Amino acid sequence: MTHGDLFVSLETFYDAVPRQRARAEEYGNLVLFVPDGFVPGGGVFPLYARPRPGAGTPTAGDVTTVRGRQRDLGLPEAFEWVHDNTPDFLEVAEAAGLSVLHAPLLVLDPAALPETPPGVRILDPQAGTFGDELAVRHAVAHVAFGAPGTAVGASGTSARDAAVKPMDADRLRGEVERAVAGQAAHAVAEVPGDGVVASGVYQRAGAVAEIVGVATLPAARRRGLGAAVTVALARHALDHGATTVFLSAAEEAVARVYARVGFRRIGTACIAEPPSP
Repeated sequence: MTHGDLFVSLETFYDAVPRQRARAEEYGNLVLFVPDGFVPGGGVFPLYARPRPGAGTPTAGDVTTVRGRQRDLGLPEAFEWVHDNTPDFLEVAEAAGLSVLHAPLLVLDPAALPETPPGVRILDPQAGTFGDELAVRHAVAHVAFGAPGTAVGASGTSARDAAVKPMDADRLRGEVERAVAGQAAHAVAEVPGDGVVASGVYQRAGAVAEIVGVATLPAARRRGLGAAVTVALARHALDHGATTVFLSAAEEAVARVYARVGFRRIGTACIAEPPSP
């Protein structure tokens, strides 16, 4: 696959995956994804707006219209795109007053992927414990993303346990259906005596899989657990028919972790939202 073909494949993926669990609303050269069953504070993860495939660069008017619609729906005013595919949108987003994160975009070299280390496993969506295990995975992510980065911190298993919330029945049903259909897979890393301390997931459309949400409790960082989860997810995706596995990193330090297990940078993913107060 050529570099250009790869970017086309990723853009197709970015448009397809949200449609598995959301409706798409088009506004000019933007498409807004509204998750099924979303209500503010209701536990369904909100989505974002992206440039519409095959269209031109979104305009300032498109951004204004979508932001108004997001506010009406209670969605975050969030936009995502691949800078290499739509480079001119950066200037538009910044002129609209949005703060833009430039995230390294990396694709796996399958030949460089190590074997899955011990202590990491993929959750079985057909097991009776799937809902409880998924609730713990989400709690790990909640605590970890509350202290982003790779630095070791104080928050550990007590914070995780306090963050565990039972899965909403409809949401759990959707997660099971997606996992059984091969559209997603969840992984956890466990440490004896502490249980799950790192987790992650991949989402898939066709032969492309994106690893997202890799998270390690701050107290358990710098042990290679996030990398281990990433390897397990990548290996599972390849074993189940994916030919392209990719991810984006929040910062260069995180990107270096992924590079050690076979991922190579190919471009930049942009995430835009209003500046924090």
